[in-house]
Amino acid sequence: MKRLLPVLILLLVISSCKSKKSYSNKKRQTQTVKVNTTAKPSKEAETIVKYAKTFDGTRYKYGGITKRGMDCSGLIYTSFKAHNVSLPRTTSGLQGTGDWIDLKEVNVGDLVFFATKKNSRKVNHVGIVTNVRTGNVEFIHASSSRGVMVSSLAEKYWYFAFVQARRVL
Repeated sequence: MKRLLPVLILLLVISSCKSKKSYSNKKRQTQTVKVNTTAKPSKEAETIVKYAKTFDGTRYKYGGITKRGMDCSGLIYTSFKAHNVSLPRTTSGLQGTGDWIDLKEVNVGDLVFFATKKNSRKVNHVGIVTNVRTGNVEFIHASSSRGVMVSSLAEKYWYFAFVQARRVL
């Protein structure tokens, strides 16, 4: 009996311990974006985007417009200004510039606007469309955490933060 008691206690402990493994999917969740890929971008738009890409990796700096640091609207302002296109300096100013276009009609050089604050649809971020492919729109922007970089509207975060697109050229 003395030997049986420890064995029973051990079995009770082992049987009561259940594995509580939870698996999380660390892969980037993506969305499909419906776009028209037949329209060719203008040479001016391609040149502006090429210039904007020269800032890739530039650190984020609120109000910045140089290689030493820039914010999202500073990237747009600087890229277009270098090609003699005058645009407002702020995101809210850019939001009212040009013509509203449907996401399905975006093309290289168009502006895409986002609301990144939780529980808000107020635009506070902007980027320039760099590439349009079936199911995907890529854009360059200045992220406050990573600086100037290219992201995709197929990424869940940007897909749900998207508010509008505007054509300024």
